[in-house]
Amino acid sequence: MENTKKVAANAATAFIANGDLRLSDHFKLREFTLSGAAIRYNLDNTPTTVEVERLRALCVNVLEPLRHRFGVLRITSGYRSERVNKIVGGAVRSQHRLGEAADIHVSSLEVAQKMCHFVKEHLDFDQLILESVAKTGARWIHVSYKATGNRREFFTLKR
Repeated sequence: MENTKKVAANAATAFIANGDLRLSDHFKLREFTLSGAAIRYNLDNTPTTVEVERLRALCVNVLEPLRHRFGVLRITSGYRSERVNKIVGGAVRSQHRLGEAADIHVSSLEVAQKMCHFVKEHLDFDQLILESVAKTGARWIHVSYKATGNRREFFTLKR
């Protein structure tokens, strides 16, 4: 019996590690774990089963409704291991490390504003940040979700 549990646990870990795990109808784990920094520095960016469940909750409660309203979403940053988070200059208390946050590419300020309005009006969320870099014109939406205690914080951040 003990050996069977170990085999099952190893199989679950392998399934998580290869990224084929479906988090929701339209999102797979690999979209949230693929990281240029992890590849470049040969770092493991595999979430724990607890972090996977948090990512699943984010998908079901925020990202799926957004996708149904606006179409395909491109996740530019999802889960980050502590080491990956440090290398990319993420905040020490980043919710990406917990599997509670994702960054979504937006094609224009108008689309970003519409998406943020939709989230604020229709969905539960912890943080919603419209971020942009003036020098490059890059912009994205950071959204996070917690199982309990969502703060519904919204702000813009210009770099």
